[in-house]
Amino acid sequence: MIIMKLRILSCATFLCSLAFAASQGKSSPVSTTSASDIPHLRKQGTATQLIVDGQPFLVLGSQLSVNSATNLEYWKKVVWPRIVAQAKLNTVVAAVSWAKIEPEEGKFDFSVLDGVIRDLRTHNLRLVLLWFGSWKNGLSSFAPDWVKRDFERFPRAQMVGGPLPLISAGPGRPRVQIAGSRSIELLSPLSDANRDADARAFAALMRHIKAVDGQQHTVIMIQVENEVGMQGDTRDRSPLANQAYAGPVPKELMDYLEKHKDALSPELRQVWEAAGFKTSGTWEEVFGQGRPTDEIFMGWNLARYIGRVAESGKAEYPLPMYVNCPQFGFGKEPAPLLRGGQSGGPMPDTIDVWRAAAPRIDIFAPDIYSPDFDAWCAKYTRSGNPLFMPETNGGRGSALKALYAFGRYNAIGYSPMGFDRSLTPDNDQISGYDLIAQLAPLIAEHQGKGTMSAVLLGPNDPPQKIQVGNYTLEVAFLAPRVEPPPQGTPLLSAAIFIATGPDEYYAAGNDVSVTFSPNTPGPPLAGLATVEEGTFVNGRWVPGRRLAGDDAGQGDYLDLRKRLAGDPDRGIQRVTLYRYR
Repeated sequence: MIIMKLRILSCATFLCSLAFAASQGKSSPVSTTSASDIPHLRKQGTATQLIVDGQPFLVLGSQLSVNSATNLEYWKKVVWPRIVAQAKLNTVVAAVSWAKIEPEEGKFDFSVLDGVIRDLRTHNLRLVLLWFGSWKNGLSSFAPDWVKRDFERFPRAQMVGGPLPLISAGPGRPRVQIAGSRSIELLSPLSDANRDADARAFAALMRHIKAVDGQQHTVIMIQVENEVGMQGDTRDRSPLANQAYAGPVPKELMDYLEKHKDALSPELRQVWEAAGFKTSGTWEEVFGQGRPTDEIFMGWNLARYIGRVAESGKAEYPLPMYVNCPQFGFGKEPAPLLRGGQSGGPMPDTIDVWRAAAPRIDIFAPDIYSPDFDAWCAKYTRSGNPLFMPETNGGRGSALKALYAFGRYNAIGYSPMGFDRSLTPDNDQISGYDLIAQLAPLIAEHQGKGTMSAVLLGPNDPPQKIQVGNYTLEVAFLAPRVEPPPQGTPLLSAAIFIATGPDEYYAAGNDVSVTFSPNTPGPPLAGLATVEEGTFVNGRWVPGRRLAGDDAGQGDYLDLRKRLAGDPDRGIQRVTLYRYR
């Protein structure tokens, strides 16, 4: 039996973390690296990592509410005190709008953005910047007035006749049904003028970011547009769109589908197969009639538009760029206008269409508010897509999901929505981020290597078996010993496991029991040799109590029955194993 000595591990971990600490917000983001070493993505095994100042960086963030960073006085008086209270954040996810930076065509104002960047540097925080350009939540409310007013030059999308927007209804204001098609407040993705105006503004933004931040690297990633898609209808019905829909499927898309035929998402492949795997023809000839074809059409045109915007920005300053998408389901009827449910966004079903149309987009990111958290994570990591979660719920359970996303799916980052809207700190999320920040050097070291995994369990879920290193771990839900969560809040347990030696693991989480079974030749049984709780301080393992008896399952199983919030010394356990027969 070989057991890695704690002294060796602590030394290696300490050396790794010295370089890593700056990337986790523990020291100033001001960089001494060359300007060419900008934030970028890098493969490590099966994982993709975000590299900032030469080191892997795990985004522990919060997305601000949409207009929080549009006024510096509001930012300083209202937003900033609440963000500072979230002490374990290392990143803020905030928006800049096209209307704010280009109030007149060709005249740009970056003063608010510069103030936000300056304040973030003061507190050693990074920024993921959202570009609210042509679209935000599937509509075009953040486009400048000079674009909105000139509807001849900048045409709108159109939808089939239906009720006017729900926002128009109210006391004495009934919804009105209209016939035919009508324009909606959504710039058509089929318009070159719309695309080129957006692309010029985005290029100016990226050029400015390079000028003011090319050395410091406060801005680490860019979201291009926000939750794009067609609302209230399955596709754009404008004359431009109808003409394109009646025409042939672009050769670039057909070439991509043929080349990647065996690796396409099963949903897209099924639609194509049902129509006979044709390699040319109109959209309905190639993909058949119905909502899925409309979504494929919209996905292609949205992606071509956004891909050109991203390309113009990367020509100025090639930061990693992603697009985000709310989760509704392929081929589902879009919800009424202004009530969500977009057609054509980068759902897992049509990511291949987006890849063909927008190769400069690096990540397709899910906004997960659905209870099917694991299912969406799995779908969004198909075909090597890195997992970055720019929007999700905070509060109880969110910290557990973050731990699971980093441990099971090698996530680049996690960002609940709206810390700035709460008057009180989100203590559950802060505690979870504290735990992840402690483990960040180990997580980064083991991403993509098969030596790390995680579980997420509810009280009715069966035990999960996961292989980590030389052992198979069977992880079961344990009822918590603390007060139950408020009524209606689901019980969840989660834990992460990192194999740091042949018979050594670090484990962290709550409300699970863990048994170990060897999966290499040798004696068939495994027992717990040493179990100790502790913390990582500046990357160095500081052991606390040594556990045995009831606190260590009498040597048969690991007991991680605790909450992430409170009792921080029970957050991480180090365990060594021995084998016998």
